[in-house]
Amino acid sequence: MDAPYGFSFVGLVVLGFWVTGLVMAVTADLAAALPALVSGTLLAGCLALSLHTTLRGKFLVWRDVLDELDLRGDERLLDLGCGRGAVLLAAARHLPRGRAVGVDLWRGRDQSGNTPAATLRNAQAEGVADRVHVQAGDLRRLPYAEASFDLVVSSLTVHTIFGSDARAQAITEAYRVLRPGGRLLIADLARTPREYAAVLTRLDAQDIHVRGLGWRAWWGSPWVPTRLLTARKPTIP
Repeated sequence: MDAPYGFSFVGLVVLGFWVTGLVMAVTADLAAALPALVSGTLLAGCLALSLHTTLRGKFLVWRDVLDELDLRGDERLLDLGCGRGAVLLAAARHLPRGRAVGVDLWRGRDQSGNTPAATLRNAQAEGVADRVHVQAGDLRRLPYAEASFDLVVSSLTVHTIFGSDARAQAITEAYRVLRPGGRLLIADLARTPREYAAVLTRLDAQDIHVRGLGWRAWWGSPWVPTRLLTARKPTIP
């Protein structure tokens, strides 16, 4: 689950609204209780949609995104902030002769059970452990040589880096490790992909596009969508 502490907090707020509403309904009247009960119910609906996104929706969205790439199967792929491997392992299934590398800081506040060992266990369970490698690393200073990967992907990670300059540095690093002709795909919250697109424009990336990923990747409402940034590194003339 993404942002487990956030979900716990919102769940407590929902419970607080409902308890307050019920107490008011008993001690005062239903009209006085309605604002708290309605607020709690609406927030519970937002929470349910977000839970669907983190537990199922993002997997379906990335399945479709990866299918659209029409990979050869021998590419080298890097997943920035791979966590427990939701995108990394889905990508690895498309790379029977390739390599899927995941890099992360492995912070529990970002995702429950977030450890390298958990990712490798998941890779074993999915039957792709032979082509998956994970490594601890800072996205602002990637431990890889220039032009190391055919494809760089990231899901809901870059926005967690504090400060626009630091996020720009992470995008620049992602672009640096791409091979000429390589593709970059970053899914992230709301307006942040447009921020990344501006960085890539300054780096002279090609085919830069930002699009929404639909209701399956909404975080509680249409006002907090997930958008996908895609770009390509120019080939050497």
